Amino acid sequence: MQKRNQSIFRLLLIGLVFHLVYIGTVFDCYFTSPVVHGMQPHKLEVAEAKRLVLIVADGLRADLLLELNAFASIPDAPEVIAPYLRSIIETRGAFGLSHTHVPTESRPGHVALIGGMYEDVSAVTRGWKTNPVDFDSVFNQSAHTFSFGSPDILPMFARGATPGKVDMWCYHEDEEDFTKDATALDVWVLAHLRALFHNATTDSRLDGTLRENQTIFFLHLLGLDTTGHSYRPHSREYMANIQVVDEIVRQTEQLFTEFYKDQETAFIFTADHGMSKIGNHGDGDPDNTRTPLVAWGKGIRGPLPDSTPPSHDAYSAPWKLTHLLRHDVEQADIAALMSALLGVNWPVNSVGVLPDVDSSRPGYLLSFDGEKTQAQASLVNAKVILEHYRMKHEIKKTHTLFYKPFPYFATTNGHNPGSEFVTEVQRKINMGAYTEARALSAQLIRSTLDGLRYLETYDRTLIRAIVTVAYLGWIAFGAVSIYLPQNNPESGHAEDQSSALDVIAAVVLAGFWSLFTLQRSPWTFYLYICFPTYFWHQTISRAWTPLLEYIKGGSMHISTARNILAQVCLIVGALESMVIGYTHRQIWSAGFVVIGIIWPLAFWSSELRSRHAVLLLPWALTCLSTAVFPLLSVDKEENLFTIIIGGLCMLVGGIAGALLFRERNQKQRAFRAIIACLLLVVSMLVTYSSASSLRARAGLPRINQVLGWVLFLTASVLPFFIRAHNMNPKNKILIFFMAFSVCFVLLSISVEGLFYCAFSATLLLWIEIEAAVRQVEHESSSKDLQAYKPRPDDLRIAVFFLFFVQVAFFGTGKSFYLEPVYRLVPVFNPFLMAVLLMFKVVSPYIILATCLHLLNVRLHLPPFSLFLVALTLTDVMTMTFFFNVTDTGSWLEIGQSISFFCISSLLLVWAAGTCAVGEILMTDTDSTTEQSRNKTD
Repeated sequence: MQKRNQSIFRLLLIGLVFHLVYIGTVFDCYFTSPVVHGMQPHKLEVAEAKRLVLIVADGLRADLLLELNAFASIPDAPEVIAPYLRSIIETRGAFGLSHTHVPTESRPGHVALIGGMYEDVSAVTRGWKTNPVDFDSVFNQSAHTFSFGSPDILPMFARGATPGKVDMWCYHEDEEDFTKDATALDVWVLAHLRALFHNATTDSRLDGTLRENQTIFFLHLLGLDTTGHSYRPHSREYMANIQVVDEIVRQTEQLFTEFYKDQETAFIFTADHGMSKIGNHGDGDPDNTRTPLVAWGKGIRGPLPDSTPPSHDAYSAPWKLTHLLRHDVEQADIAALMSALLGVNWPVNSVGVLPDVDSSRPGYLLSFDGEKTQAQASLVNAKVILEHYRMKHEIKKTHTLFYKPFPYFATTNGHNPGSEFVTEVQRKINMGAYTEARALSAQLIRSTLDGLRYLETYDRTLIRAIVTVAYLGWIAFGAVSIYLPQNNPESGHAEDQSSALDVIAAVVLAGFWSLFTLQRSPWTFYLYICFPTYFWHQTISRAWTPLLEYIKGGSMHISTARNILAQVCLIVGALESMVIGYTHRQIWSAGFVVIGIIWPLAFWSSELRSRHAVLLLPWALTCLSTAVFPLLSVDKEENLFTIIIGGLCMLVGGIAGALLFRERNQKQRAFRAIIACLLLVVSMLVTYSSASSLRARAGLPRINQVLGWVLFLTASVLPFFIRAHNMNPKNKILIFFMAFSVCFVLLSISVEGLFYCAFSATLLLWIEIEAAVRQVEHESSSKDLQAYKPRPDDLRIAVFFLFFVQVAFFGTGKSFYLEPVYRLVPVFNPFLMAVLLMFKVVSPYIILATCLHLLNVRLHLPPFSLFLVALTLTDVMTMTFFFNVTDTGSWLEIGQSISFFCISSLLLVWAAGTCAVGEILMTDTDSTTEQSRNKTD
């Protein structure tokens, strides 16, 4: 038994390490770092403006800024929300949309705006306040930058910049309070800008610095992001904050006019990301990626009539600006525009394209010497991106055997690809053929960007092949480890076979490692190849002899083969259905209908149905009840009625469980039930009071916050310390159910508590259903893994287990609403807020873990047995998600494809943790209580 236990533990450990490591393959395959060091900077030799003001309204949606009657649902809302910005668009500025990229978060958005590059998507996981990679920025290339705003954004542009070049004024983190009027944050920025100019009247050194050419002023206005999270974008508060921002823009321009008394300032107004209608961003919603861009002042053209074909679409039609040209840009293009306006070096890693490169339509620049400057700026833009390509080309050429350069540059100078094209553009400029020069620059930029993509995806085929072989190898390795015993070869033939396999594996590994060494591949490649080599070596060595014996024996009949094939098809179909469920939540509802109604009616014998007719009705009802929740909209608003109803349902469930589940010590059971019910009732009262106060804009009362935390900590910690010798397992499950009910009430926004009740009831009935189907006879309760022999029915139970694991997460849709968190944490604290949100996600898994332990007891299965069977199933989903990952298309598709692969990869880790938690939490329960029940079944 001990040897078998060690073998199973080793299998689990290998599986966990493998899946954690192979998450990195998607980033090695689809994303590479945009930063390359040692590149030569380029700049436009002329400057259009002496200084530039960049105003970023964090979290501002383009439609709510520009649309007429955007807040029609609010009584007395004005037709035009931002009259000053609209007047700029109509009389003296250029405008359009700035399309952001995934991930639509503040840091990556600002890096794109100011650094001109799109961060590696994985960078969003590497911290809030530190740079995942060092990058150049327009701020670093300026003569001096004065920045005002959030402590979460400003410091990352000061880090790595030339000392003393970037000054910043930040308010304290505690000022980011979601229960307060967030417009105060934006007013704070304006006040400190005004103070800076006032101080310059008495400080000659400051005055001289402010008057230097190529100076940048950065105003980060966080109010809209905070307001949107707190009250959602279509609220009166968000509307009022837009009006405040519009007034700040007006006063800012007035301050510059009064201080400098000239017209040499360029202004750019935009946003780092938008916001979905539920007040979130980063979740792939299209409204996250559409932000406004308004530019005016020195060096920027005024409004122009719309072009043919028209630049507007159905999205901008409600703005009533269709008579004016709308010129959209990608977010990184703004860094190129700022660099051209100031005549500073482009950030060296910039991949932005100046809007004026396109000669077929007007851009944003109004150059003093006309199209000549636009042509020169286009050439500079091409040189910047071409330098990026050259560096990556040299790196790939040095590190790759049999390297094939990008076809567009294959016939050009091998040491300086693209130089012929640069020379031709310069010749056109010297000839005065500026339109042709811009067209050639545009073609060179497009081709160079295609070349960068070619280099970034150069190793994709190799990585995909390794991943495919590895996952297939893991499935095969897991299957033979579970269903076939470890070979103990006694014959010389078996030993020769094992030796031959060892040699082949060593040769394969050495060959790939040599190739990676010659190519100077990343260290991760060496690790990736180890897994498929080991998996297939172990699979063949274990399965070869039994397979030959099975074939020679001829014991498989055609009917048996058909049954196996049919079962495999059903299982694969179920798993692929779960894949579809990640994007079409109705699949989870259909799944409950299948397991709750179709499965008993179609696959149970008539005798089994008649024996357990009383059990089938509640099973069908709980499945259908749980099936309702995936059909509900994922966009929820705070609903105190459903929160309280959910709390009452949990209260009734707890009382019913206390009455039904027997316990040796009745007094202890009664005492625990009374305490749990009291905590739940108090949590409902506190939640109602806190939510009502926040709705009334009265803030969060201190007593409510203290009581909320006391209830939350007590309910979430106390159950883990309750120990009672030989406790009834169902009473232990009831303890966790009631405790986390308190937390669910505190953190619910709508129907989550009702889902929690229905899901928990379904899990408890699942135990009874499986016991009835298995028709367990009273056998030894030994958990000797040596005695465990997997049955075909275990595959179905494992599929059900995987289904419940995923429904626990997707059952109520998006669970990451911030409104409930404000009842405990009103001040911006990303770590603590994330912990609270994750706790609500984890809570159903505690119930699933404890129920899984009880299921093992009822079916006389050893610990981790169902999980071990699931080992051979999960990667059918993982492989599907891997090949669905994309880095092109809509940002919704990109973000979802990455997150789905990561979720599926971590599913094995999560499921293993669920099993382990269940075994740990139920160690003090009395298994004989449930085993004795099997006698009467």
